[in-house]
Amino acid sequence: MEILLDKVSKRFNQDWLFKNLNYQFRAPLSYAITGPNGSGKTTLLKIISGMIPCTTGEINYRKSNETVDPDSIYKYISYVAPYMELPEELTLNEFLKFHFGLKPNLEGLSSKDIAAMATLEHALNKPLHTFSSGMKQRVKLAIGIFSSTPVLLLDEPTTNFDESGTSWYKQEIKRVKSEKLIIISSNQRHEYDFCDQLIQLGSSKPT
Repeated sequence: MEILLDKVSKRFNQDWLFKNLNYQFRAPLSYAITGPNGSGKTTLLKIISGMIPCTTGEINYRKSNETVDPDSIYKYISYVAPYMELPEELTLNEFLKFHFGLKPNLEGLSSKDIAAMATLEHALNKPLHTFSSGMKQRVKLAIGIFSSTPVLLLDEPTTNFDESGTSWYKQEIKRVKSEKLIIISSNQRHEYDFCDQLIQLGSSKPT
């Protein structure tokens, strides 16, 4: 999978967050988008995902040398962020079955398997509203990491995690790193220290 940025710029009101970004993301590499607060890290990740438009420029998606329609890109992308809402009236088991009914999971994994891999098997039949913030973050990461999508976008992935949660995140990312295009928005080095390339917003050019 490839994602190509062509002179991508984003403006809010009269202020430009970034201008004329040109970049090529390709699997199976991993990328980190960093920069000071307000530099547009999350905004760029949302633009890449197709959630919001850029002000000028364009994004092209390619899979197996074929162009992917931007209106269909959601099928190829898993997006994880701490501000994502979960349907808290559902149990974990119900939610996993619902999610993976819409987006396929990695081959051979059941909802029970995924809960176990997220160390949440004890909570499989508990409603999500009873989960701690760290448990909810594991759920969000689990549906992203264990979805059979070629692109994984992560915004501040270890938010609400303790040391154990951070170790689990690194372990599971390592498991799928060679199979996906991964892009992470973060200023916490431990969240992206495995990445192959770094994009520094607020500087003259990506590094």
